[in-house]
Amino acid sequence: MQIAVASGKGGTGKTTIATSLALSLVANGGVAYLDCDVEAPNGHLFLKPELTRQTDAVIRIPQIQADRCTLCGRCVEVCQFHALAKVGKTIMVFPQLCHGCGSCTWNCPDNAIVEVPNPIGVLETGSTLDGIYFSRGLLTISEPMPTPIIRQLKRLEKPADISVVILDAPPGASCSVVETLRGSDYVLLVTEPTPFGLHDLKQMQGIVEEMQIPAGVIINRANGDYAELENYCTEKNLPVLLRIPFDRHIAEGIAQGKTLVDIYPEYRMTFQALFDNFLMEKTKFDPEIEVDC
Repeated sequence: MQIAVASGKGGTGKTTIATSLALSLVANGGVAYLDCDVEAPNGHLFLKPELTRQTDAVIRIPQIQADRCTLCGRCVEVCQFHALAKVGKTIMVFPQLCHGCGSCTWNCPDNAIVEVPNPIGVLETGSTLDGIYFSRGLLTISEPMPTPIIRQLKRLEKPADISVVILDAPPGASCSVVETLRGSDYVLLVTEPTPFGLHDLKQMQGIVEEMQIPAGVIINRANGDYAELENYCTEKNLPVLLRIPFDRHIAEGIAQGKTLVDIYPEYRMTFQALFDNFLMEKTKFDPEIEVDC
């Protein structure tokens, strides 16, 4: 089963939920945690994995063979990302605009294009002391496109015993978030009871609705009712699965690199109960689970 943890904005506690969910489920069997926030991954700060393998993340970009190119300009016409341009008697390639889609290569009538690997980051894998398979992507600074790294990260071969994959999505509602969510069985939307939190939850709800992925909401730093958020979840049929209180003790623990289940072990049973509900029926859930801390 593949569960994505996402939020429309940074700082809502997405990684707090993703890491604690992984720790809560590892006792049941093989769990993989994929940190897809490749521009600023921080899951390692909490899970503390031993990273044992590193490979390059690459995209294949076009290289023009001048002795074959007739300057017909067909490659420039088909490139929807404007990564090629005809300048005088030359076809110029702009690697940072290239998405590696291959359209130029396929459409070149003279077979004048070959594709060469262009490193854009690295993929790192390892495991934690708890037995969680851990992998993350790191986008090279100045590289503009995180999506290819996320795609390659998800395709990495995993141990045979993995039965649950937790995807820690990037913040926001960009293409990298869509790529992370693609293929997921369920999405946990982490939000906060503020106008900003509600605004960005609406963006994420639109994405999961368009992708037809069942989703539920976890409200972090809950401090009493926030009627607009509650009403929106009811209107959109988004079940509120859990409320995590606005708690100084939690904030202090997170700042020290502790996970939520380290701070309050009671949450292990909470996350396990949520997962059991996912297995029973992905689109229907028990009433919200209360945890007294």
